[in-house]
Amino acid sequence: MNEKQLTVSITGMHCFNCAESLEKALRRLDGVILASVNFAGESALVHYLPGIINEDQLLATVRKAGFKGIILEGITGGSDAEDKARQAEISDQYRKFFVGLFCALPLFILSMSRDFGLVGQWSHSPWVNWLFLALATPVQFYTGRDFYSGGFKSLMNRSANMDVLVALGSSVAYFYSLSVLLFSSPGQHVYFETSAVIITLIKLGKLLEARTRKKTGNAIRKLIGLQPKTAFILEQGKEKELPLAAVKEGMVVLVRPGETIPVDGVVLDGESAVDESMLTGEPLPADKTAGDLLTGGTINGEGLIQFRATRVGKDTALAQIIKLVRDAQGSKAPIQNLADRIASVFVPAVILAALVTFGVWLLVTGELVPAMIRLVAVLVIACPCALGLATPTAIMAGTGKGAEQGILFKKAEALETASQLGTIVLDKTGTITEGSPVVSEIISLEPNAYPEEKLLFLAASAETGSEHPLGKALVNEARMRNLDPVLPSEFRAHGGFGVEARVAGLSIRVGKPGWSTPGFAAPEPARVNQLQDQGKTVMAVWIDGRPAGLAVVSDPLKPDSAKAVESLHKLKLKVVMLTGDNHRAAETIAAQVGIDEIYAEVKPGDKSAKVEEIQSRLEKVGMVGDGINDAPALARADVGMAIGTGTDVAIEAADVVLSSGSLEGIPKAISISRKTMHTIRQNLFLAFIYNIILIPVAAGILAPLDFMPMMLRQLHPILAALAMALSSISVVSNSLRLYKAKIQ
Repeated sequence: MNEKQLTVSITGMHCFNCAESLEKALRRLDGVILASVNFAGESALVHYLPGIINEDQLLATVRKAGFKGIILEGITGGSDAEDKARQAEISDQYRKFFVGLFCALPLFILSMSRDFGLVGQWSHSPWVNWLFLALATPVQFYTGRDFYSGGFKSLMNRSANMDVLVALGSSVAYFYSLSVLLFSSPGQHVYFETSAVIITLIKLGKLLEARTRKKTGNAIRKLIGLQPKTAFILEQGKEKELPLAAVKEGMVVLVRPGETIPVDGVVLDGESAVDESMLTGEPLPADKTAGDLLTGGTINGEGLIQFRATRVGKDTALAQIIKLVRDAQGSKAPIQNLADRIASVFVPAVILAALVTFGVWLLVTGELVPAMIRLVAVLVIACPCALGLATPTAIMAGTGKGAEQGILFKKAEALETASQLGTIVLDKTGTITEGSPVVSEIISLEPNAYPEEKLLFLAASAETGSEHPLGKALVNEARMRNLDPVLPSEFRAHGGFGVEARVAGLSIRVGKPGWSTPGFAAPEPARVNQLQDQGKTVMAVWIDGRPAGLAVVSDPLKPDSAKAVESLHKLKLKVVMLTGDNHRAAETIAAQVGIDEIYAEVKPGDKSAKVEEIQSRLEKVGMVGDGINDAPALARADVGMAIGTGTDVAIEAADVVLSSGSLEGIPKAISISRKTMHTIRQNLFLAFIYNIILIPVAAGILAPLDFMPMMLRQLHPILAALAMALSSISVVSNSLRLYKAKIQ
């Protein structure tokens, strides 16, 4: 039974414990393999078995838990509905806040003025307390309704969230004041302003937090915004404008200068330079002519282009990138486990601490009111949200920053592990080099029997059944010389050595000069060594068992390879090259780019074992490759990084995709990872230290210290509520600094 994955946008979450509560509810369902709810990103990532549970049942569980869910698919699938739902929720929250502000502000001013004797004796009249009740009640049960409903739903889901703390704290102040008003003698003090201001301040804090937190999802919104709403297609020579969703594979699309390319395709006619910077991070535009690939979301330059659509909707490269970023932002890094464990017991622990505080102060003072004030202060100053936001907001900012640089982290775990890498292993062909080897020289060792062109024809014909880049280089060279290779009558590939074939009745072998088997003599070792010392790759050609010639192939270095290796060294990383090429050629390439260690003549099947060997030294290893033969090593490494211009198999096996194809993406990825983890540690410190210090302060631990400021010795619940609101905002704001961080 095939596993499916679903991303759901969630509205109605007020704190981290809401996300935990929903996550538990989803995990309890039969058929759900994995559920991860991200409070910062307001989304849920669910892996499930469709034969056991379906999307409707998952959404029903979300609703039953007290939230609303909208399925997100492709680029814009569900995003319009999501935007409307979020806008409606924000509008509702603003209405509640302004009602709270309209009632709480005059209540607070009048109450404080009475307490400080700034108004006349009339303020002590019984009717004033009834006015306070009239002002406090809308705040308590309209502005604060979400805290009651959220707390109730949380308890029904067998957990306790921040709403429980706010509802408890404000209710204690409100209902104590109501009981005084109803059952005590006139003139006794009431605390309606405390409950009203607490709720209004926390509501303001949540609005500011949501507004700040929204910025952490800017990367997704930017990517979605790359896609135009419509596309111009050509049908029977006539231009027609269609909604993007109506564009089908195979249609001919017209793009004018300055327009955004709507879908992926292949250029049929026209020439232009295309700005691909948002997808690749590369500032220079890429020249496009007939036969070149186009990616949806990139921007056409000055030329008029016609292209055939090859991938549309959720199959486009942009849609796949958005999915990767969403999945990464919705996943959890291992470092979050500590915060999760603490947050799961946080609210019950705070309630217990508040009750203990109440009991101690009641015992010490013998008075109810001071004990009650301390209890309320403890309840409202505690902030599980700061703990819950510490990791996911930084992960969202880090993965977003990566996406802007053309670096796609598939999951949060890869983002965390990349910061711990000690060794980077680089494949040579297609990674350090261009990966498009060309034949620079054909040397005949028997020029009379096999002149250069005949030797090339036979060798290329033997290689027509091979997928190896060196074999393809021989075939391409033969075709460029109008020597059309023929299919061999027999063919056999020897992984890591070469190929054997029968062409025109002759036994042909093409492969490494050192390929030693009985009956095959080695071709001129001195000449081979001389060529290899120049950094060239040499293939020997044997005909009927005799060395007949040499094919000299060169694969130019990528222009940024040396700079990328230098950047990795600045990050204190060891750089290793892993290649199937000969030692001499590998050493020459290594010297040119500054490689620290070489593993040469490694067979494709042995690359994974070499990575494991390096890991056995207790080093965290990052593997970078682009080919099918790199896939096992990419999967075996602690972090696999695939060059985005490489094969689909390599990209699938990797944890990080460098979509630009540039090696400079490697140090950038590691730099982003390290900065993200540094930010997470800062956030966790802020969250922990805030709660560790201020909960005891709210409980009155500083009360006996006469030299301390009175506002700390007797922390008022209103100040506690303000501090709680600011704690979450400080964590999110710290995460947002990642967007402005300088990346090496």
